[in-house]
Amino acid sequence: MSVRTATAAAAAAALFGSGALLLPADRPEATGQVSAHRADPVVVAHRGASGHAPENTLAAVDAAEALGVDWVENDVQRTRDGVLVVLHDTDLKRTTDVEQVFPDRAPWAVKDFTAAELAKLDAGNWFGAQFAGTRIPTLTQFLHRLERNRQKLLLEIKSPATYPGIERDIIRTLGRTGWLDRSHVRNRLVVQSFGADSVKRIHSLRPDVTTGFLGTPAVADLPSYAAFTDQINPSYATIDADYVAAVQRLKGAHGKRLRVNTWTVNTAADAVRARDLGVDGIITNFPDVVRDATS
Repeated sequence: MSVRTATAAAAAAALFGSGALLLPADRPEATGQVSAHRADPVVVAHRGASGHAPENTLAAVDAAEALGVDWVENDVQRTRDGVLVVLHDTDLKRTTDVEQVFPDRAPWAVKDFTAAELAKLDAGNWFGAQFAGTRIPTLTQFLHRLERNRQKLLLEIKSPATYPGIERDIIRTLGRTGWLDRSHVRNRLVVQSFGADSVKRIHSLRPDVTTGFLGTPAVADLPSYAAFTDQINPSYATIDADYVAAVQRLKGAHGKRLRVNTWTVNTAADAVRARDLGVDGIITNFPDVVRDATS
């Protein structure tokens, strides 16, 4: 790292925290200046370090922490009795033993079960016998574990149309657990969704919270997204260097350059290519592989 790059990195860390995913200083290349170096992309553990432990569990959070990875991505849904839980699929079949525990409850949708019922399910044995007995965490439990580990959160609102009002529930839970204080909001929290309306609701409820839109909007539509989000987070398969540059030329809802965090990149070769496209962050099941390839 050059002295110039180190100085810029130190300034960004002072303002936004080490490894900030949120609103770091604009890169020189995004402002028309010429630089021989790009910052290494921030590495985000997808559903926790889900290549090493069952996804969206506390074990996956701890696996990311053991690898030295600060940023963790998760998925949030709501139970029948209104409890926020961390789970990717809108049904329970793939990552739990729900078909054995509740054989008569097909199609086993998350929204049809209470939190107490979900707590009976094994969410780890499918991944490996050593994880047998792992439970689906509530969002509150997940936040407490991240806090214990001093990690940061990229929170995805999953299938928001299925859960009307979930944005307000998420904001309430974040507030109760201390995640809406100045330090967390500035340095440790991003809320994202594939639903543009859901992202807009978060921005309306808490304009200070950094938000991300999951997807690859047309370049012509990017200015309309920039009005309510700080990040455009597209699938790796959908982008090229021109698209990344087009996003980064715009300023987002907080007046900073729009960021690009791409998903899901799991091999060293793809990680290098994503880095060379100029992305700001890489979301991956194997954060150790991506970090080693891009640093």
